[in-house]
Amino acid sequence: MKRAVYSLFTVSLMLAAGLAFAGSAAEDVTVSDAYARAVPPGQPNSASFMLLANGSATAHAVVAAESPVAKVVELHTHTMSEGMMKMRQVEKIDIPANGMTQLEPGGLHVMLIGLTQDLKPNDEVSLTLMFEDGSKLALVVPVRNLQMKMMQQGMGGMEHGKMNH
Repeated sequence: MKRAVYSLFTVSLMLAAGLAFAGSAAEDVTVSDAYARAVPPGQPNSASFMLLANGSATAHAVVAAESPVAKVVELHTHTMSEGMMKMRQVEKIDIPANGMTQLEPGGLHVMLIGLTQDLKPNDEVSLTLMFEDGSKLALVVPVRNLQMKMMQQGMGGMEHGKMNH
């Protein structure tokens, strides 16, 4: 009996230690290159983009977000439907174990709906991500102008602002 109690005690300690070392999603997930899109004054909506990296062996998911700069914050994606890009809300954004998920224009993003202030380049906004386990990650993200991919890659015959002849 004494041996059984000792074994149970040892197993209990090991379980407790394991739980103590298991990180929350907010501890396991790191965010890089986060930013909110600058919008013209009076524009009611914007979006935030970032790279989510999960350094743990457990898959995680962002299930909600909040920000004081918007009345409503939703998780969204873009899908192609009948030849048109359409935006739709998603319940969660999965981040695979030991993997990454990119939030980017034309894909997954955090939608900021009903802006309560103008979002100008070089401003900063608070954004909190909420995970499936109830943990939260508070971020302060810069506001940036969104460069169109065509502009970033150059415009065909254009080079340094001059036409090639």
